[in-house]
Amino acid sequence: MKETLKRYFGYDSFRPRQEEIITHVLQGKDALVLMPTGGGKSLCYQLPALLMKGTAIVVSPLISLMKDQVEALRANGIMAAALNSNNSETENSQIIRMTLQGTLKLLYISPERLMYALEGFLRDTEVSLFAVDEAHCISQWGHDFRPEYTQLHVLKELFPKVPIVALTATADKITREDILKQLQLENPSIFISSFDRPNIKLSVRRGYRTREKNASILNFIAQHPGECGIIYCLSRANTEKVCQMLRIHHIDATIYHAGMTALQRDKAQEDFINDRVQVVCATIAFGMGIDKSNVRWIIHYNMPKSLENYYQEVGRAGRDGMPSEALLFYSLSDVITLTEFARESGQEGINMEKLKRMQQYAEADICRRRILLSYFGEDIDHDCHHCDVCMNPPHRFDGTILVQKALSAIYRTNQQIGNNTLIDILRGNYRAEVTENHYELLKTFGAGRDVPAKDWNDYLLQMVQLGYIEIAYNEKNHLKITQAGSDVLFGKSSAQLVVIQHEEPTAKSKKKGALPRKEKNVFSEQAIANIDYNELFELLRSLRKQIAAEEMVPPYIVFSDKTLQQMALLHPTTIEAFGNVSGIGEYKKQKYGERFTNLIRRALEK
Repeated sequence: MKETLKRYFGYDSFRPRQEEIITHVLQGKDALVLMPTGGGKSLCYQLPALLMKGTAIVVSPLISLMKDQVEALRANGIMAAALNSNNSETENSQIIRMTLQGTLKLLYISPERLMYALEGFLRDTEVSLFAVDEAHCISQWGHDFRPEYTQLHVLKELFPKVPIVALTATADKITREDILKQLQLENPSIFISSFDRPNIKLSVRRGYRTREKNASILNFIAQHPGECGIIYCLSRANTEKVCQMLRIHHIDATIYHAGMTALQRDKAQEDFINDRVQVVCATIAFGMGIDKSNVRWIIHYNMPKSLENYYQEVGRAGRDGMPSEALLFYSLSDVITLTEFARESGQEGINMEKLKRMQQYAEADICRRRILLSYFGEDIDHDCHHCDVCMNPPHRFDGTILVQKALSAIYRTNQQIGNNTLIDILRGNYRAEVTENHYELLKTFGAGRDVPAKDWNDYLLQMVQLGYIEIAYNEKNHLKITQAGSDVLFGKSSAQLVVIQHEEPTAKSKKKGALPRKEKNVFSEQAIANIDYNELFELLRSLRKQIAAEEMVPPYIVFSDKTLQQMALLHPTTIEAFGNVSGIGEYKKQKYGERFTNLIRRALEK
């Protein structure tokens, strides 16, 4: 097992739980594997496929996901292919022939095409194992349910002696139980790895309006020059607006949503994968099929509908283990929109509960990582010291007067106003809805003009979370005073609010290619004494991009950023030393060793 790991994948040791899972599969047993994105799920079926007789059949939901996986395997010298509609009939016929001949070690296939294959060529194929990737798609309780996955129970009926491995990065308890039931796994073992992604810094900013969000995003990207990222939006319109805003500020960006043609979506995805654009502004339709290892940051322009969605999307950053960031914006309008979605979903009860947990995460004043891990059934006894709450613990103040001003305005309008009108009254704005209803005559008109509108948005969010007001979703989202709010309004109790952390002005951009702070002390100081790290890293990136263009594959398929980083630190000048760098297997050592070591030698001679 370890010899195969080194030979094909270039690693000297397994990640947590991988060896245990692989051993289990090699014994012909069924398994459900829960492992975070970037945790090494794919290896749990790819390595057994190399060691077992026959062809492993990998059920995958997206063509783009299959394409990425197959390219990565072939780049490591492994015979793999994907049977899908993007291929010509000639290509698919050749793939089927190779499968029947036993030439392929892994065959990727969609659940729809699998049903036809089971009636055809797979009956005459020696199948080593079945791997059901993105297994949460099989469950109606999963965040990305796909009806075509529900037919997969026939695998166990038709191939009772072939092991089935179901794999996913996100599944709560009810989803896990449903996966086991749907696939009819036989005495399966459930392997749950730590869901912790310590390389990702988690941050939330609440109450921002569009202008403040845009300024914050530009500030954020300025601190990540040349680094790829994804901005997730709830609506197609927002993806287009955010993309246009970025382009105005000379940031290479593209859009991706379900309203585009397949050709347009493919182009956007290819441009992002191949580093032709820095940012993709997308709805949740984007990302599940992306295996891009060098995504350095994720921004949620709006709050996701559940922690499963949030975790899955955040997990697309830092798959190579290098430091990455996740920034979430959260506003009252998001809560209103997502509540409407949940009520119209046909599963209002469970979706409202998931939304409530998402809100609790966004409003947290304790370590965010602990809340996230707890949701997936993993408890830790310490704070992460790497989220915004840990790094800037919230401070509270007596906000009774502020809360009373807001509640008084709601009370004096007979609780017939929404969030925006309330802020206009408090700020003393003569907007149409204010003057039409003569709200400018209220005693509270302008009572909060000393507080910026953005801060009022934040305070009102806190008031909802603290239970002082609630939103009447069936009454045009009007704000209603609760009993707890009434007690504050009439002086029976006080209110503690969190001090708002105002964003710092745009920070100086860190030098492109600079060594991330988390990795600084991984290697000895003497290893970088003779050459400038930043300069060599950029030279290596340029060579990688050149090779990727020649081979028509994404740059990260050639080598990950993490592997390039180790080359820049260790600067191997011989083929043997090159092969000792983590992430470089025998195939890549022979294929690329000369070009990279020549470049490093030239850099050292300068």
